[in-house]
Amino acid sequence: MNINASDRCAFVRNTSDCSMEDGFINYIRVAFCLLPDNLTPLVITLCIIWLLFLFVILGLTASKFFCPNLSAISTSLHLTHNVAGVTFLALGNGAPDIFSAIAAFSNPHTAGLAVGALFGAGIFVTTVVAGSVALVKPFTVASRPFLRDVTFYMAGVFWTFFMLYRGTTTLKETLGYLGLYVVYVLTVIISAYIYNRQKNSLLSSDQTIPRVPAADFHSSDSSDDDVPCVLEGSIQHEYESEYRPLLPYSEGTAQILLNALNPVDCRKWRRKAWRWRALKVLKTPVDFLLLLCIPVVDPDKEDKNWRRPLNCLHLITSPLVCVLAFQSGIYGDYMIKGQFPLWLLILLLGLFLSGIVFCTTTNDCPPRYHSMFALLGFVVSAVVISAAASEVVSLLHMLGVVLSLSNTVLGLTLLAWGNSIGDCFSDITIARQGYPRMAISACFGGIIFNMLFGVGLGCLMQIYKTHSFVRFEVEGLLTWVLAGALGLSLVLSFVIVPLCRFHMGRPYGIFLLLFYVIFLIIALLTEFGEIHVLKI
Repeated sequence: MNINASDRCAFVRNTSDCSMEDGFINYIRVAFCLLPDNLTPLVITLCIIWLLFLFVILGLTASKFFCPNLSAISTSLHLTHNVAGVTFLALGNGAPDIFSAIAAFSNPHTAGLAVGALFGAGIFVTTVVAGSVALVKPFTVASRPFLRDVTFYMAGVFWTFFMLYRGTTTLKETLGYLGLYVVYVLTVIISAYIYNRQKNSLLSSDQTIPRVPAADFHSSDSSDDDVPCVLEGSIQHEYESEYRPLLPYSEGTAQILLNALNPVDCRKWRRKAWRWRALKVLKTPVDFLLLLCIPVVDPDKEDKNWRRPLNCLHLITSPLVCVLAFQSGIYGDYMIKGQFPLWLLILLLGLFLSGIVFCTTTNDCPPRYHSMFALLGFVVSAVVISAAASEVVSLLHMLGVVLSLSNTVLGLTLLAWGNSIGDCFSDITIARQGYPRMAISACFGGIIFNMLFGVGLGCLMQIYKTHSFVRFEVEGLLTWVLAGALGLSLVLSFVIVPLCRFHMGRPYGIFLLLFYVIFLIIALLTEFGEIHVLKI
């Protein structure tokens, strides 16, 4: 950025560091070589619009395909709510954060994006989201789960801070870092088991007292699954039963395929406001492509979402998407023994399997192996999320070069906001519906998984690629401001909430929102050099 605008394109083309290997598009060349120099602001505007579109892809893939398939897998494995909540559900909710962190850690130059995004999202969720929940629905938090989650999160933040301070981490330290989450999962399971035994013994000791339903049991020592759940499956079943035809009716194969690929529910379209319709129009092309490529198994439906023609088509499209999107498409041009393209072999195998499934199944009854489509949908959606996350990281890296911003500040602002805004709206909605405990549990429980697995898996992949220890490139004072602010917010919550007898009211919500505003001002002043370390 210090050379003349007319010479930047030539510099980008002739400099090896400007050849971005991760991602489908070289955004550095797009910014400086696509259009003339005087139209660079237009290119940046288009790139920001594309960034928002990538966030839409991440959100849709995670919410409509990744999470439902994970739920179906956990149902097939007969996992308890506690185990599923802290493993599969946490992975589903944190998929964009985790894959973005792994993509950022694959290159030491963009590791600051991961640190900024994970710490920035942690501060955003524990202050803005938690504060909004307290403002919308003041409540008394469950004491033991709250203290447990905050304690483990503080331990994870301290460990991350220690690795950044040293500047390196080894394989043993990385495995221990991931092991901290295993300890957290075991603690959740054991505490829930002990709590359930105490509750059952308390209820069985006095036969005169009628059994209290789990949804009405409001003890301050209750576990996370104490909160009543919204039975979405039964509600959806009742909703569909209203529109079920009275006389038997069998759809043709072509009609089933067209209905399955239609991303717009006409009944819902008529009920919703114009804002929802406008957003739906923007998301419909992405939704259609994802429906075409990713299968979804829904155990709550009577037919488990079995769509014979579409599921047979998925056996062709899903493996192709994996080959063309995995690691930014490096296998798209791969030739077997230098003669036969890999994608063509996958296409032929997909056609063969699709023909077998189509000839051995019917439209009305799902086959016994239908649950395997959930595993296929999980793999494909994970590949799509990973590819979109790589594009987000590459695009943010380019914006940092053009706008002269560090990766850390881009991570704690654009990347953190983009990955956390969905959690913000969903948690606030859950709180408004009368389940603030569920919302606050999601605030603290999910980000523990995101940080430990995002940093841990990213470090493991870098160790695997380089066959040596991981080296962190800390981007100055801003990283320490970020880590210190996150640690301070957790310590304050750990101290203030018990002093308030675990009641999270509106004053505490306002305090958390002010804390985030002050942190953001200090972070931006540090980035622009207004706050710096005094050298004696």
